[in-house]
Amino acid sequence: MNQHTIPDQGLDHVADTARDRPPLLHAKHVQIGYETDGTWTTAVEDASFEIHTGETIILLGPSGCGKSTLLKAIAGFIEPSGGRIEFDGRTELTPGPDRAVVFQEFDQLFPWRTVLDNVAYPLRRNGRAKRIADATARRFLDMAGLSQAIGKYPHQLSGGMKQRVAIARALALEPDMLLMDEPFGALDALTRARLQRELNQIARATRVTILFVTHSIEEAIILGDRVVVLANAPSYVRDVVAVSDETKRPDTQAYLQVRSRLHALLSETEEETNEAFFD
Repeated sequence: MNQHTIPDQGLDHVADTARDRPPLLHAKHVQIGYETDGTWTTAVEDASFEIHTGETIILLGPSGCGKSTLLKAIAGFIEPSGGRIEFDGRTELTPGPDRAVVFQEFDQLFPWRTVLDNVAYPLRRNGRAKRIADATARRFLDMAGLSQAIGKYPHQLSGGMKQRVAIARALALEPDMLLMDEPFGALDALTRARLQRELNQIARATRVTILFVTHSIEEAIILGDRVVVLANAPSYVRDVVAVSDETKRPDTQAYLQVRSRLHALLSETEEETNEAFFD
């Protein structure tokens, strides 16, 4: 373990005020595994990276490399078997509203509650009065373009609308970090592109810190400030690639260069996997 070089974190674009503060999250040589029928399997071998307040960080890697597993550890759902995760100076992490999670599945809403009640419910569970919870829910639903749907039920919504409700519900908690596990992965291309644009707008408006899991290079470039590239399982951080505003424009040389770099990193991961298979 720890035989891999920790890559440059690529923080040149981060404002000096953010860079001067300790990172909101610091993953230090994190290892995560599980036991099945008495056999130990390592999913994440060595993950080290930082996330600063206000950043959108992408976890990019091939399917099965441990991206979602790492996100769940940061959310507090599972405990690392090695290394440590520091969030806002804490290392004992349990699930909480400071790290709100949006999953890929459309059916993460309560089917018996309206859109408004779905967003307001966790606020009331966390001690908000109904009037305040409803007002907060309405504000974030309006931000997500869902003001006309507040009285509808989940079965009356499209997949894209359900995901927008889930994002509004998470944002309404005003978390320190929004954790997103391939939330647009099951959507059609047009809906996915629209929600990517909307998420960028929401991130700029709220300055919420986001950790976003994907296996799409294009999505990583469109949404991310930095891209943490994971090798195949048992995974490690292969590199951290910075993304600028210019890089997000597909008609620029900067976009093509970053896309090529990310593609090469994932291709090297595939080559390593093939070599291991045939050894």
